[in-house]
Amino acid sequence: MVSVLSSRTVRPPPAPRPRRRIPLTTWDVPMLSANYIQKGLLFHKPAATLLSTTAHVVDHLAAALADALVHYYPVAGRFVTDQHYRGELVVGCSVSVDCDGQGVQVVHAVADEGVSMADVIPPDVDVPPVVQSFFLLDGAINYDGCDHPLLAVQVTDLADGVFVGFSYNHSLSDGTAFWGFLNAWAEIARARLLGFPTPSSRPPLLDRWSPDGGVAAPVVLPCAQVPDLIKRPSQTQTPLRERMLHFSSESLVELKERARQELLVTGDEAGAAALTRFQALASLLWRCITRARRLAPEKETTCRAAINNRGRLRPQLPTEYFGNCIYTVSTEPVRAQELLERGHGWAAAAVGRAVAAHTDAAIRERVAAWTEEPPAKNPPAYMMSWHDPCGTLMGSSPRFDMFGCDFGWGKPVAVRSGKANKVDGGTALYPCPDGGGGMDVELRLMPEHMADLEEDEEFWAVVSPDQPVSEGKL
Repeated sequence: MVSVLSSRTVRPPPAPRPRRRIPLTTWDVPMLSANYIQKGLLFHKPAATLLSTTAHVVDHLAAALADALVHYYPVAGRFVTDQHYRGELVVGCSVSVDCDGQGVQVVHAVADEGVSMADVIPPDVDVPPVVQSFFLLDGAINYDGCDHPLLAVQVTDLADGVFVGFSYNHSLSDGTAFWGFLNAWAEIARARLLGFPTPSSRPPLLDRWSPDGGVAAPVVLPCAQVPDLIKRPSQTQTPLRERMLHFSSESLVELKERARQELLVTGDEAGAAALTRFQALASLLWRCITRARRLAPEKETTCRAAINNRGRLRPQLPTEYFGNCIYTVSTEPVRAQELLERGHGWAAAAVGRAVAAHTDAAIRERVAAWTEEPPAKNPPAYMMSWHDPCGTLMGSSPRFDMFGCDFGWGKPVAVRSGKANKVDGGTALYPCPDGGGGMDVELRLMPEHMADLEEDEEFWAVVSPDQPVSEGKL
């Protein structure tokens, strides 16, 4: 669906710093068997007075990227492994980022003739397959960062727009750091194009976190070779349907209020007072997906969500921490029939209890347990095969500044993802382009389950009409 026109390697400029290795630690290593992050931004084409062709767009992005890599130089590195010995006996292996400026891949591609922005983000239908062709490194897992770039960027020329797809190694960092890097890159690009002074934003914190506050040591995995513990996702996965759903700020407020009133009726004043819009939306998705799956009444289900540890640690880690700093939290298992009978408010409060329990002490307890006995039988991974087919999984975050990524010719009009790390019942939460406090949800389900969800009146009463794509400016 696309043709590659050019490819280049972008490296950070030479700097008077020693060659550095950054060890992968407790939160990084579990990502090694997962796929790369694949997230992309759709833009209107820039005005010819700014960038006359998409080839000039690619040159502009590459030049700004080189400047961004001055501070974010690990992004241009590669993974290396080291064996650890006791005498002559190999007792384990560790993985580190070798920061030697090996480079980021940047590709310029063109979509088939006639493919437009409207073909990429059609309203009220499934995400079209053409989106998957806008990303590099399909099928790559994070351990492949030993040989592949840790970031590969594809700039795809459309009839009336530009799609910039980022394939990014999740063992290098989490979504908070990833989007922080993209916004720093965009800020530099914007300044270069519009003639502003070079921005002086806070640099990333590259030193890895250690529970005792000292220098972080690499995780030593109990194997002679790291591939002994790696498990690649199956290449014969069941096809899923994927939809983008819009929830306006007003719709979320009403959803939260409904949950609050249900909890007050049952006497759960504490649960009602602690409710958030995220909990209300998670409850809706969890219950309606469970109903669409037609699970047996006694089948247990959970709602899990990726959660940022930075602000929950004591002392807190700054937003600029560049690495993985996430866990998944889960509700207590509940029988499918009980989940549906207890209602929206109860499910929202259950999500709230799981989030509230994720304290500094709970994080450190999980770190200690993993450090004392790294998974020899269970490989170091968040893997699709671990996903509970009866559960619901919430990923990404509406707090990520996705629509702040203005590279100089206007903000993106939509966010889309590739096919990496997709599971039945998996969702990704995005902010809305208008910044009005709504959320967009990327939802994947088995085809028969999606068909049932499309008939769910409770669900569609909350979904808002798709937002129209604004006209290009500049």
